[in-house]
Amino acid sequence: MIPWLGRAHTFPPLESALTEPNGLLAAGGDLAPERLLAAYRRGIFPWFSEGDPILWWSPDPRMVLYPAELKVSRSLRKSLRRDDYEIRVDTCFREVMAACAEPRVGQAGTWISPAMIDAYAALFSRGYAHSVETWRGDRLVGGLYGLTLGRAFFGESMFARATDASKLALVHLVRQLERWEFGLIDCQMRTTHLASLGAREISRAAFSRQVEQLVHYPQPSGSWTFDRDLVG
Repeated sequence: MIPWLGRAHTFPPLESALTEPNGLLAAGGDLAPERLLAAYRRGIFPWFSEGDPILWWSPDPRMVLYPAELKVSRSLRKSLRRDDYEIRVDTCFREVMAACAEPRVGQAGTWISPAMIDAYAALFSRGYAHSVETWRGDRLVGGLYGLTLGRAFFGESMFARATDASKLALVHLVRQLERWEFGLIDCQMRTTHLASLGAREISRAAFSRQVEQLVHYPQPSGSWTFDRDLVG
């Protein structure tokens, strides 16, 4: 059995999370900004299907990308050198989330429900959540979103409507975060796609220690602006 959360924005010890399914820690509660921030400060994130109780996770191992370890393939380097795209930041947060929620091949549904969009949009309005967007002209072709605490970025989801569109957004994000001296990007669970870009698994204990240090740095306020020499 897993604990059912009450009104307090507290969570059980990470070590009590289930091994199957990997990392399930608690259920219930709400998606209020204060609870979400309390969760992410401990490396906990919500993930559940619409109509089900809110489920909170802390998997072991944890997939992370250290900015200095980003891998850019030869084909991606070619895409980065093209001049037919533009990287924008925080210009259409809800639209990015909605695009991430669109059905994908082999998936019956999405965990990015209207309630989740509202919850993260509330964090966006407070300067905690951010979107990185790939545009071609007036068309949004790819991007990602996540939230930041101190010098840790917690990636949530990404989408692409054109070849390499989400990867372009990620590369520009990583380069900017490295310049800002961010310590890590949380990728949550292992995927082949993220591994190809340099992400790797570390233990939950190591992840928790690193997050605890990084979230205490001063919190950037407001919408982000990337350095012009990084976004062109």
